[in-house]
Amino acid sequence: MLEVPVGEELRRLRKEAGLTQRELAKLAGVSQSLIARIESGTVDPRASTLRRILQALASARRPWTVADVMHSPVITLDASEPVRKAVEVMEREGISQIPVLKEGRVVGCVYEVGLLKALRRSKDPKTLLDMRVEEVMEDPLPMLSLNSSLDEAYALLLSGKPAVLVVDEGRVVGIVTKIDVVAKVVKS
Repeated sequence: MLEVPVGEELRRLRKEAGLTQRELAKLAGVSQSLIARIESGTVDPRASTLRRILQALASARRPWTVADVMHSPVITLDASEPVRKAVEVMEREGISQIPVLKEGRVVGCVYEVGLLKALRRSKDPKTLLDMRVEEVMEDPLPMLSLNSSLDEAYALLLSGKPAVLVVDEGRVVGIVTKIDVVAKVVKS
């Protein structure tokens, strides 16, 4: 059976679209008080009215940006920190890459696979732990601005990048991983 969005579900959809009750009412050609009563569950709208409201919501919904799905704050390391700290943080947080900063700017990334390669090359594993992060870091993760489209993130993630950094005025403000995108899209 088809579930008709009313009450709390309609309120959630309206808020996701970034609309006030008044704005939605205007777009749908109904009164703001009717929207309020539908959302509170005190009135069941006619099918034609609900159809107009849903069409208004669909036309008003802005495309998703990386800001809508990013995870924040981002765990980072300074380039001068020891590899030991990278290993501890990755293990504790259950993450497979950590962006590396130098003077607040992204300069690289420590990846699990990079640590494995360095460990394999190392004659003494203890020496690896005392090295600086900048000695084992690789190219940084790709970066997008807050208002970049989710499609841009999809393209990067589907091309094999493990994550995408979100930057605002040169500062890292978020990270988008594959599971961030999947979880957000599936739950909406």
